[in-house]
Amino acid sequence: MIVITGAAGFIGSCLATFLNLQGYKDLILVDDFSRTDKHKNFIQCQVRQLVERSVFFEWLQGKEKHIQFIIHLGARTDTTLQDKTTFEELNLQFSKNIWLACVQHYIPLIYASSAATYGKGEWGFDDDPQLLPRLAPQNAYACSKQQFDLWASTQKEQPFFWCGLKFFNVYGPNEYHKGRMASVIWHAFHQIKNTQKLKLFRSHHPDFRDGEQKRDFVYIKDVLSVIFHFMELRQHSGIYNLGTGQARSFLELAQIVFRNLELPPKIEFIDIPSDIRNSYQYYTAATTKRLRSTGYTAAFTSIEEGITEYIQEYLIPQRYYTPDFND
Repeated sequence: MIVITGAAGFIGSCLATFLNLQGYKDLILVDDFSRTDKHKNFIQCQVRQLVERSVFFEWLQGKEKHIQFIIHLGARTDTTLQDKTTFEELNLQFSKNIWLACVQHYIPLIYASSAATYGKGEWGFDDDPQLLPRLAPQNAYACSKQQFDLWASTQKEQPFFWCGLKFFNVYGPNEYHKGRMASVIWHAFHQIKNTQKLKLFRSHHPDFRDGEQKRDFVYIKDVLSVIFHFMELRQHSGIYNLGTGQARSFLELAQIVFRNLELPPKIEFIDIPSDIRNSYQYYTAATTKRLRSTGYTAAFTSIEEGITEYIQEYLIPQRYYTPDFND
């Protein structure tokens, strides 16, 4: 059995579909399944069982020897939330409990970290382990991810294989439920479709022109490919960046979305909301040297290719990434 936490969400549900397509059907999906708007993300997947997050550790008792892998993607991901208690419970303590179970029962573990741990990028975006303690995340979500990375990397007792993946700006199908936290591509598509124009954040930084803020946008199918690489490899434990290594501007992204909707570009700049302005990242670009050193050789999808597929194959027809659609 393979356990996926956060399985009703964006990346977790896509991973369940991806594993089905690779022939893995003995899946345990763990999440809070009370949100019915997430059900379409995973409802067509072939799985053994759905397990509520609140009873996961009770469910696990006596089944540990049957677990081949735990992929821990469950987390509270709202970067605007300031309730540290929520992050302490869901992102930190729950993750520690999973880690300890993997140590005790010799279960390999992959877990989700975040590029948000790099803060404003004062130390760059290098996943060199020696730089990890220097990072200065800028919000409670990112702090919770950084705290777990630091805790995991300093544990004397570790799973026989473990891997933390710092996701950069992931986009793709099955993020319909995410609302404000959905990718900028999702928001751009719906804004342009509904209003024939796009609002982008104005720059409040002297080194960046409006719309020239740059991010490392990584397509969900590349994320799944990297996770599967480490599932099969089970070597070189550590924390790795999961991004393309290429920073692309919001203006470039906008042009691609307008082109896919066959509309002339019309862009309006607005102020960054005050609740995120001080922690806003103006530039991100993953270093990929350590990932490549593990033998991962696949090329990453360009935003031209990724956004086009996302819009044409999923957003316009309102499809999900499911085993039936992708057989």
